[in-house]
Order: sequence, then C-alpha cells, then structure tokens
Amino acid sequence: MNRKKTAIVTGASRGIGASLVRAFRDRGYQVVANSRNISSTHTFDSLAGIVLVDGDIGKRAIAETVTEAAIAHFGSIDVLVNNAGIFLSKPFTEYTEDDFMALISTNVAGFFFLSQLAVRQMMKQKSGSIVNISTSLVDQPLACLPSALPILTKGALHAVTGGLATESVAHGIRVNAVSAGVIDTPMNPKEIHGFLKTLEPMGRLGKIDEIVDAVLYLTEAAFVTGEVLHVDGGQHAGRW
Repeated sequence: MNRKKTAIVTGASRGIGASLVRAFRDRGYQVVANSRNISSTHTFDSLAGIVLVDGDIGKRAIAETVTEAAIAHFGSIDVLVNNAGIFLSKPFTEYTEDDFMALISTNVAGFFFLSQLAVRQMMKQKSGSIVNISTSLVDQPLACLPSALPILTKGALHAVTGGLATESVAHGIRVNAVSAGVIDTPMNPKEIHGFLKTLEPMGRLGKIDEIVDAVLYLTEAAFVTGEVLHVDGGQHAGRW
C-alpha cells in the first residue's frame, strides 16, 4: 500500500524554508515545519498536513519534539532538510564568544541532534533522505565578505555529508547537500543587492525556487548520495 511521505524542514518560517514547506505539500508530502516562533510568525496557505513546532533546533529537546511530532502525527520520517542556519560576516578577530556559540548551536548542533534522531527512525524504515543547506563560501571564500566563522560551521556540513552518506547507505538512507550562493531571501536587504550581485560570476542573486528545485531533486534522486550540489551562479568554480 502506498503511503504519504513525511518531510521535516527546519528554518521554515520564511524564505527558503517556507518555500520548501509549500513545495513538499504540493507534492503530497506531510510536513513538520520548525523555527523558533513559527506558530506565531507564519500562517501557511493551508495547514492541512502540516505540523508546526516552535523552538531552537540547536537544543536537543526541540529536536526530540520535532521527530516525535513527525512520528506521532504521520508515522514516519522520510525526508529531513536541515535548512536552519545563521550567517554573520565579520573580520575574524571581531567575532565574539556569543557569535561562536550561536553559529555552533544552529549550524552544527542543529544538524547533529535532529539528524541523529531522524537517522534512527530512517534505519527502522530502511529508507530516508537528508539534505543539508550549506554555502559555497566553503569552497570559494571572498575577501570582500569576511566569514571565517560561518565557513567553519558550514564546512562541517560539507564534510559530514560524505561521511554520513557512506555510513548510512547500507540502511537505505541517502545524505546530500545544497551549497548555495547568494540567494534573494529576506536575509538579504534590497539596499545591498547591488553589492551582492558582484559576488557571483552570473552577476545576479539566486532565486529561492532554484534552491527548492535542487532540494527536491536530491530528495528524489535515488542513485545520488554524498553529493554537494552547488547552486551558486558559478561562485565555487573560482575567482572571475
């Protein structure tokens, strides 16, 4: 008997995350959507088939709540998109301890706790797909956009994508990543778009739908695992 699949999306209250929730629903998935205050800050067009979970995904207790919600409401975890992330550009010597803890919490702990719990469930199902959202600054840093701390944390996602993919493949679990360039989201104010367009060889910002399409491809690509798919206007290829 065919059953509906369930996707978990973090950082789901706006931008890429909110668009992913809608895209999965359009494809018949049930969705558990998480962000710190998603129940009070976002109303999706239709709440049918969507469960909203508030909380900081960098906390293990919240990761437990998210996975328990998926299993209790829908009975499975078929897809996990680790979309929640923090980006903070500063000269390396100006990052504070609070900056460090915030980025480690969301970008690294937010991946680890939820992915560990999701993999346990996927192992029982003998199938599953995890997609991590990273940045092409890991491959091609830019002197005009100092970001060593985000690169440190997102670089960990690049590395673990291959490691976890290799470890999990025998259980029918695939693990991939989308390495994004500069995307036109609410995180990037319109007044700096002119500058941001100079950071990509194609000379424009990426569109949210272009990241969503990449995630959906990796979700359904049954013979692809351990892949870091660059959606960045060519930024990763080098300076231009």
